[in-house]
Amino acid sequence: MSLVTSKEMFRKAYEGQYAVGAFNVNNMEIIQGIVDAAKEENAPLILQVSAGARKYAKHVYLMKLVEAAVEDTGLPICLHLDHGEDFEICKSCIDGGFTSVMIDGSKHPFEENIAVTKRVVEYAHERGIVVEAELGKLAGVEDAVNVSAKDATYTDPDQAVEFVERTGVDSLAIAIGTSHGAYKFKGEPKLDFERLEKITRLLPGFPLVLHGASTVLPEFVDLCNKYGGNVAGAQGVPEDMLLRAGKLGVCKINIDTDLRLAMTASIRKHFAENPGDFDPRQYLKPAREAIKNMVKHKMRNVLNCSGRM
Repeated sequence: MSLVTSKEMFRKAYEGQYAVGAFNVNNMEIIQGIVDAAKEENAPLILQVSAGARKYAKHVYLMKLVEAAVEDTGLPICLHLDHGEDFEICKSCIDGGFTSVMIDGSKHPFEENIAVTKRVVEYAHERGIVVEAELGKLAGVEDAVNVSAKDATYTDPDQAVEFVERTGVDSLAIAIGTSHGAYKFKGEPKLDFERLEKITRLLPGFPLVLHGASTVLPEFVDLCNKYGGNVAGAQGVPEDMLLRAGKLGVCKINIDTDLRLAMTASIRKHFAENPGDFDPRQYLKPAREAIKNMVKHKMRNVLNCSGRM
């Protein structure tokens, strides 16, 4: 088994009205926890790497870790670049073995976003690689992506149609109220499902993507705070909203913050209860297990993709 694109995954997800989880990875334990969960749940899987992760772990290390995961489990894994800011980083990842890339031109005016996206699409498609783009701007912070609430804009459904037709992109990340980071809502959580339904009607059969879609599980927030953390007030997207989105054309849901919280909460708890431990294996093993259990929960109860391989 080798790395695969997301094309067949998304076709099945659209028809089956569920979403595929796209989980951000930075190191071995995170990859192992996610992959072990997917293996046990018999679920499709996208592992994605941000520009920040490439700087932290280096491209070649992440490639070899993901290749090892494929060899170890036999899973058909898609390796995706998350938030590629320009043509050069997308080209580097395509040439370096990724099977999917995202070109995030959402910071540009509409026509410029189309131009840069189309350039990436042409390069990628010539090499059998799929491309995700973004239209609209999500608020929040994730690695190099930093958009203030006042600069956030929802996706215009009519523009979405024009964008897809003119770029030939394979999937589209849309803005309907989610946001990056652990503090997604100040008041009552709300997603614009009317907007989502209109985009789905105008683009039948086309895979949509939700970024900033971690649920920020209260159990991990509470655990972090209990053992010396300071993430009070963190709030994510309710699970039932994401489950509903998966039935309305959203084929890919990005998850990053929940992984960070699960790992950090577990490590904080371990150090508090075992202050004499200094072997990284002692605290990274339960952290890896926490990630695995959290991802299994997502696949079963939020993405609805368990047993869909």
